Amino acid sequence: MSFRRLEQARRLLALAQTGLHYAGGAFDEERYKEIAAIAHDQLAELAEMDAGKVAELFVHEAGYANPKLDVRCAVFNAAGEILLVREATEGLWSLPGGWADIGASPAENAVREVREESGYTVRVSRLLAVWDMTRHQHPPSVFHIWKLVFLGDIVTPGDAVGVETDGVEFFNINALPPLSVARILAEQIRRLDELRRIGGIDFD
Repeated sequence: MSFRRLEQARRLLALAQTGLHYAGGAFDEERYKEIAAIAHDQLAELAEMDAGKVAELFVHEAGYANPKLDVRCAVFNAAGEILLVREATEGLWSLPGGWADIGASPAENAVREVREESGYTVRVSRLLAVWDMTRHQHPPSVFHIWKLVFLGDIVTPGDAVGVETDGVEFFNINALPPLSVARILAEQIRRLDELRRIGGIDFD
């Protein structure tokens, strides 16, 4: 897959979405909708998806186009192991997290995701990283995504799993399970461990 073509298609769709937001009449709306349809076709081809499915993904995306925000939480135990949850849909592991919901701060979103996906209650102590997923070795996505990762300190333990997860476990940083690389990479987990130990923050 050409990452340059993917970025161009995402940019084309963002321009169409923003254009529709500011369109001054029926003629403008018609042209921007046509541009959006072209972008959907391009994204579908690059992601090997049906164009209709791509259009469905963006049906609720309106207004000025912005990157999607993925909020995650890195939780370590006293032994320095990291908390991971297993995604039920694919059987692969990731940091607890997901899309940020409206009505809560990024940190509040991170705390909620940990509780819902693992049963653990945590307190966010600081921000560890802000990453643009296009600048890391994640599989290509039709969305342009920014990832925020917070450091979470355990308040109360738990072992419950949510609707989207079917496993909860702490892992040694050097013995990680198969990861959902669309969500988190092994090198990112190692970097998060380093950042929490040195008191640093990473950003793109």
